[in-house]
Amino acid sequence: MLTSGATLTLAHHAMILGNKDLSIKALFLTIVLAIFFTFLQGIEYINSPFSIYTSVYGASFFMLTGFHGFHVLIGTLFLTVCLFRIYYNHFTKEHHVGFEAAAWYWHFVDVVWLFLFVSIYWWGS
Repeated sequence: MLTSGATLTLAHHAMILGNKDLSIKALFLTIVLAIFFTFLQGIEYINSPFSIYTSVYGASFFMLTGFHGFHVLIGTLFLTVCLFRIYYNHFTKEHHVGFEAAAWYWHFVDVVWLFLFVSIYWWGS
């Protein structure tokens, strides 16, 4: 999840410099990382030894990570739309507010993941 924040930042800097090819590649990699993260969360849900009904930890785990996962899906869609908009030259190095909004949203989801990781996986186990 955190690596996707770095690739998104690379895509943003490439856009500011007018490097469309690098921006597309970095944003595509960000989307691939987001899909991979979602896939891993799904595998974790399937193989979890507890359920939402097992304990307070199970309920907290599935509620918090599920809500975060929903936001990851929304962010992935947001970034995918931005990828197509970059490809079709809807953004320039001067005008890319939609991309900036997507980047802010994605970085917020990244920061939330840090808090979830510490509280659910590290402190909670």
